[in-house]
Amino acid sequence: MRRIAVLNQKGGVGKTTTTVNLAAALAAEGQKTLVLDLDPQAHATLHLGLLPGRSGPSLYEVLTQNTPLADVRREVAPNLYICGSHIDLAGAELELIGTVGREVILRDQLNSDPEPFDYILMDCPPSLSILTLNALCAASEVFIPLQAHFLALHGLSKLLETVNMVARRINRGLKVGGVVLCLYDSGTRLGGEVIEDLNHYFDARRNGVTPWSDTRVFHTRIRRNIRLAECPSFGQSIFQYAPGSRGAEDYASLAAEVLGRAPAAIWLDETASPEEVSAA
Repeated sequence: MRRIAVLNQKGGVGKTTTTVNLAAALAAEGQKTLVLDLDPQAHATLHLGLLPGRSGPSLYEVLTQNTPLADVRREVAPNLYICGSHIDLAGAELELIGTVGREVILRDQLNSDPEPFDYILMDCPPSLSILTLNALCAASEVFIPLQAHFLALHGLSKLLETVNMVARRINRGLKVGGVVLCLYDSGTRLGGEVIEDLNHYFDARRNGVTPWSDTRVFHTRIRRNIRLAECPSFGQSIFQYAPGSRGAEDYASLAAEVLGRAPAAIWLDETASPEEVSAA
């Protein structure tokens, strides 16, 4: 089982979109996949067609009332399950303030859950809260969705510091598994420069002892695509809403990389010009 926290402390970078559509792509590959929506905004829950507060208990009850995950989990497609969120999650931090071991509640719940999954993807809120800390303590790896601009690189360093802190103090097995470039515009020189900087940064730390010593920058880049913006309003993944779109192509390619296969040819051929990539 791979437990992956999808995390970025900056909002609007494609975090929920990546969590939901990567999960859907993995499920389509025959991998039994669970999404944990830890964001009180409940966007992943809505994205997969559930209504917060009307689809039974949520992760709020799991964290604050010791409700088993099995009572919260819902199957939304073949091989694809979700434990939904609710706005009440925003108050969980205050409710848990006096609870001993509050940062490992989710880890303990996952360890006691008898249902076997191949992948568990956790959609984290865009802040360092007790919810994010629970995800980092329960995860074995972190995926970081990132936009290709320089302010994102500045935020990345702070995010890596957070992961390092959790790895040193609580979850020694935690690693940064990969960086996913989202909202990618292949026609800009800036995007290429940022990717070059990312690769140089991680390559220079391959022999270190930090959680990001084995981090990969995925070849697949998630291009800007209006279909990806539309499908949440229909409560569907990109593969249900627009299976022939660029968004579906990119997330299928990302899933292939996560599974250890080559990405789509458009991303495998690194010699392609920006114009060729944009036109594909």
